[in-house]
Amino acid sequence: MTTAVLPITVTKISGSRISELDESNLGFGKIFSDHMFVADYKNGHWEKAEILPYGKIPFSPSSSMMHYGQAIFEGMKAYRNVNGEVFLFRPIANQKRLNISAIRMAMPVISEELFMDGLLQLVKTDSNWVPTTDGASLYIRPFLIATDEYIGVKPSDTYKFMIITSPVGKYYSEPVKVLVETNYIRAVEGGVGFVKASGNYGRSLYPAKLAQQKGYHQVIWTDARHHRYLEESGTMNVVFVIDGVLVTPPLGDTILAGITRDSVLTIARDWDIKVEERKISIDEIIEAHRNNTLQEAFGTGTAATIAPICLIGYEGVEYGLPALNSTSYSTRFGKELEGIRKGRIADRHNWMVKVC
Repeated sequence: MTTAVLPITVTKISGSRISELDESNLGFGKIFSDHMFVADYKNGHWEKAEILPYGKIPFSPSSSMMHYGQAIFEGMKAYRNVNGEVFLFRPIANQKRLNISAIRMAMPVISEELFMDGLLQLVKTDSNWVPTTDGASLYIRPFLIATDEYIGVKPSDTYKFMIITSPVGKYYSEPVKVLVETNYIRAVEGGVGFVKASGNYGRSLYPAKLAQQKGYHQVIWTDARHHRYLEESGTMNVVFVIDGVLVTPPLGDTILAGITRDSVLTIARDWDIKVEERKISIDEIIEAHRNNTLQEAFGTGTAATIAPICLIGYEGVEYGLPALNSTSYSTRFGKELEGIRKGRIADRHNWMVKVC
């Protein structure tokens, strides 16, 4: 296949592993499709774009990604609609966000043409891996890593851009219990909290592990300065419904600009639901709970999609939230997004991009 940027060489696997796919038992991120996309950055430009059988790639022990953390990624999904066609959900938004991360991490940007050509060709090649069942999808992981064989502290001169895919089910199988984190810090002003950098997730694992030992699924991060204002929940943006108003922390350099978050807020405004993007303190949440005006809380993210929060823990006290029903905001948003992705509901914002 020839593209406006690079010719993509395709080497197909000798024997597909599609027979291993059991849609009734997908889990998340444990099964990988037959192929992967790879492109190399050398001498100031991208070269050697390939689709290869999924497999291990050798790296030097001195590769700078493993020493200085120049590693960024994206998360996105492909869906099979009711007519059997395969579509991507808002892929250009992922390409633009990847470049925001690349610039902040002193890495080369990836053109829309290279990103989309590699992505479309890869997903089309492995289209049989896109699940058919509701709630399932093909999770797509584009990532960019530094590959210089050099342990001096400087930006790498060489990089590798790759895309792998994985058929997945639901990330959370039940409503989520979260613990408000007031000791450890995810992001600081002027840092890389708005970047989808590997290190952001590495630093979150230990506090999440401590919370899980206490019976929670994840943490809600608070601001680094006061440990008062709520920011993100684990791998998700977080939304609260207070007296009929959707309230979510404002974007900035400590919060990732979630594509699912943006989609939910867009739908809410389409439905004339009042939306407030503003700072929200844990004190306000507790007060709303006491006044019975805290109707819901939920996370939004590519992996989780819409993850209802059933309980919030803070300073030794647990605050339960009302049980969900068909009129709950998170239920309605989840059904709307699923309907758009499956082709049952009109795609008014042109979010879906056809693969095949």
